Amino acid sequence: MDLSQRINRGLRRVPTWPIYLIGLAWAVWLFWLGLTGALGPEPINTLERKYGLVALQILVAVLAVTPLRNLTGVSLLKFRRALGLTAFFFVVAHFMVWVVLDLQFAFSRIGTEIVRRPYITIGFSAFVLLIPLAVTSNNASIKRMGAGLWRQMHKLTYPAVILGAVHYIWLVKGYPIEPFLYAAGVAGLLLLRVRWRRFRSLPAKPVAS
Repeated sequence: MDLSQRINRGLRRVPTWPIYLIGLAWAVWLFWLGLTGALGPEPINTLERKYGLVALQILVAVLAVTPLRNLTGVSLLKFRRALGLTAFFFVVAHFMVWVVLDLQFAFSRIGTEIVRRPYITIGFSAFVLLIPLAVTSNNASIKRMGAGLWRQMHKLTYPAVILGAVHYIWLVKGYPIEPFLYAAGVAGLLLLRVRWRRFRSLPAKPVAS
């Protein structure tokens, strides 16, 4: 038994529910830091960005699951649904901080901001793409839709993550390197997926006799 098989054997014993618990605890902790003034002079803006960044980080981790399995044999597929739902939770938290704390339920302004500010338009588009994925991230939806259609719909993850990365770049002023590193990571992971599929589709070379 090689190392990857041993790791996979150990991972089968690890439950997925701690991911939800850790995500919830982290979100509550960040909110508490905002309440106590530990997030600086603009706690609402900082909290909003931190929630969004955590969501992007988890979505990048979701993208990395398949390339990791292809390249190393280590499979984290059992954790992908929990990671995706946790990422969506942080996206919702990011959005709600903006709507409730920043704009204070000014719905006319919310619509105006989404339409007139391109970086908000892009971020909101990513949010909308993730909604059907979160709603159907359960076994009942897979059974009802069929595995093929379900997989096709969940490819919306890719444009959603791309839009999230662009939203982050556009949001941060001064063009620091961090948002571009996330965008490069997303592009690299998607490229690995494409190259692996092309590699798998190549015909096998005949064995010389």
